[in-house]
Amino acid sequence: MGQIPRNLQGVLWSVDVKNLDIESDKNYIIHQILAYGTWKNLKWLFKTYSESQIKIAFLKYPSKDYRPAVFNFVTKILFGLKQLPDERYYVTTYPRIIG
Repeated sequence: MGQIPRNLQGVLWSVDVKNLDIESDKNYIIHQILAYGTWKNLKWLFKTYSESQIKIAFLKYPSKDYRPAVFNFVTKILFGLKQLPDERYYVTTYPRIIG
């Protein structure tokens, strides 16, 4: 699949991109770019992973990193979902749910 470009370091801030693996760290990479990335970052994301892989990571492995507007953009515009996932597992304004 290739290496992660250095220009993504600002979006993937918690780990040095040299230490990330495109396959084993894909859920982290996908969520960080969906939640914080630019158009350029999103283009790289969709070139690197299939839309199906991105949707699966988003829906099966929720991450509480999304602002309400970004969550709505990802679910309604980017993925065109008719049935939205529970915001409480994604949106940062909700209290954290454990379990």
